[in-house]
Amino acid sequence: MKDEIPSRADYRHFVPITTRWADNDVYGHVNNVTYYAYFDTAANRYLIDAGGLDIHADPVFGIVVESQCRYHAAVAFPEALEAGVRVDRLGNRAVTYGIGIFREGEDTAAAHGHFVHVFVERDSRRPTPIPDKIRRALEAIRVDV
Repeated sequence: MKDEIPSRADYRHFVPITTRWADNDVYGHVNNVTYYAYFDTAANRYLIDAGGLDIHADPVFGIVVESQCRYHAAVAFPEALEAGVRVDRLGNRAVTYGIGIFREGEDTAAAHGHFVHVFVERDSRRPTPIPDKIRRALEAIRVDV
């Protein structure tokens, strides 16, 4: 799927993304670095909503160790966007999300990429197994790629 532009059918969950005035750059479109914030928001929103992650108190959480984005069409404030989220790989301590950014109502992604979380203990920041409640949520959106 790396060379194809993903469609909505390639994702299992969607998170609304609100563009902000500050997302636009001098060229009048959302700056490339902002897409990584969208990816982070979508993945963590899913973990909070579906996996019960308490970002302030849980003893284990995910940190980003890798990300990539491919751009297909420019988006700009004030467009309504949606991030499609799926799990491409699920290991013992890490998860690779596939994330697509879609204009509201459009079927093909304006951008897509991946985002890798390694789960760590809050106090030591050492890698640790993914908690069961999070693993169950991740399994629910896992796909074969």
